[in-house]
Amino acid sequence: MPGLCVVLVAVFFLNLSYNVCTEAQTPPPSIPCASKSNTSCSDCLQNVTCLWCEQTAQCIDYPVRNILPPRSVCPLNDARWGVCWVNFQVLIITMSVLAGALFIAVLICCCCCCKCERIGNKKEDAKVERENRARKSRQKAKRSEMQVRHDEIRQKYGIAKDNPYSRMNEH
Repeated sequence: MPGLCVVLVAVFFLNLSYNVCTEAQTPPPSIPCASKSNTSCSDCLQNVTCLWCEQTAQCIDYPVRNILPPRSVCPLNDARWGVCWVNFQVLIITMSVLAGALFIAVLICCCCCCKCERIGNKKEDAKVERENRARKSRQKAKRSEMQVRHDEIRQKYGIAKDNPYSRMNEH
């Protein structure tokens, strides 16, 4: 079960990295972003290096030195990148929630796998304990049968175990 969680997580990340790599291989058009200002958001965002500012209707080169565009360039709730219908503020919140949910799911999966593994060990330990008790009871029953048989043989030959000095008294 723990192996299954690891495999699922690995497949997810491989699929994610494959999608990112294949999407990143399409070359952007060489049209500068500033020439797309005062057009439309969809025209601007055809080039992946461009950022559309809804407030000023400007197409700007994405500030690659910063992860998020600074407020002086464009406020987050007005900045569009990639698609026109998602602003940076919603994108950040959505990605944070998805990352948190993924992290929690991985933690739950790992905890469940560890718990199932421990339960399996408890079940196996209980089974071994039952088998040991059954084996001991069978050994005890065999010992008592052997003792009865030995007592019968001693009785037959007159060397009963009741009185260890009985043979000496007969002489």
